[in-house]
Formats: sequence, C-alpha cells, structure tokens
Amino acid sequence: MAWRLFEEKDHAAMYQKYRLSSYDQVHNLIFNYLEKKKGKPFTLAVDIGCGSGQSTRGLASYFDKVVGIDVSEAQIEEAKKVDGPDNVSYRLGLAEELEFEDGSVDLVTAGIAAHWFDMEKFMKEAERVLKPKGCVALYCHKPPCLLGYDNCPEDPAQIVKEIFVQILEPYETKGHKMVWTEYKEIFDAITFPDKERFINALGGSSETIVEFSLKYFCLLASKPE
Repeated sequence: MAWRLFEEKDHAAMYQKYRLSSYDQVHNLIFNYLEKKKGKPFTLAVDIGCGSGQSTRGLASYFDKVVGIDVSEAQIEEAKKVDGPDNVSYRLGLAEELEFEDGSVDLVTAGIAAHWFDMEKFMKEAERVLKPKGCVALYCHKPPCLLGYDNCPEDPAQIVKEIFVQILEPYETKGHKMVWTEYKEIFDAITFPDKERFINALGGSSETIVEFSLKYFCLLASKPE
C-alpha cells in the first residue's frame, strides 16, 4: 500500500470502536455481481485493507474461507480480538503483494481502502490471484451527511460541511480527494474491460441520537475468462 495508517494501538482501537459496520446492501450487491459473472462455488474471498475486520466478517456467510489483510499490525490485532466466524482469518500484508497462489481467489474486496493503493501494482496482483471470471469489488462512502442530532438547534449537516471545507480541506491527501470524486480515478485504473460503477445512498442512526445518510460507491469488475 502506498500509505501506512493506524500503526498505533490506541488509534486502531478507536477505529474499531467507531467505524461503521459494513452494510448488507453493499455485500448483497457484490455477491449478486459475483454470482452473475462467475457463479458458484465460492471458495475464497480476500478483503484487503481490512482494518479491524468489520468488512471481512460481513463476507463470511458467502464463502468457504475469508482472509482479511492489512498493513497495520495494530489493526490486525484489533480484528483478532472480535469473536467471529471460524472461516475468517487475518494476516499482515500489502495490496500490491498478495501471498496467494495464481488463480486461487474468487473475490478480492477493499472497503474504504482502495484510495491508499498503488492501483497499477494492485491490479496486476488481482489479475494474478483471481480465478477466471473472479471479481474485484472496491467500495467506499463519503463522510456522513447528518440529518439530525438529538435536540441540536442548528443544522448539523451545515456544521459538518463547514468543518470539511473550512478546516480540513487544506490537509486533504490525494487519497481523500479520490473519495470526494466517488472513485472516478480508481474506476479508470481498473484494467479489466468488464467493469461497473454503482452509486447509492444509505440511511442510518447511532443509538437513535444521530441520524445520518451515506452516499456510497462500489466499483465492480470481472477478470476475463
């Protein structure tokens, strides 16, 4: 990966506590695409940039085996602390150096992580490890749009917008800018000709105190046969 984040234990623990869980709607989209393009059996899925494992565990019911990979040892340790399905495991690794045999993987995913990859190297590795018609799924979402916060008298959405535009924008990296453009640059970097880009919105809440919506985007591509 081109960037190394969440290296410290306290940072990784905070990420585990506050990161949103993966949405079933996103996983259903990915699974339906894989079923249409490749078909069963689904033996192995590899979740890159898995962090503390939320996205990895969400894949467990679809595959015989799911492996979560992250460059951060602290993140991997956080993932291992969470009780999960027996068919899920975690290991240290890079998106650009996947330690899997050629043609052995059904699905390569990355949730809220692909904007840190060296996409040219990543795609070469994805093409190598995927089975014929195996799929790549790269998804992310923009920062939440707050719809309501308890009894807040001001518009929370406007407050969040001002924070990002006035305070945080000067510190944005190239990776962050890819998120704002909904992975357009990453989509263009996918070398498989059979590819699609989905954009949708999801709603949610946090203990009924915060209501928000998320605009997520998912890039799907299938390796040629």
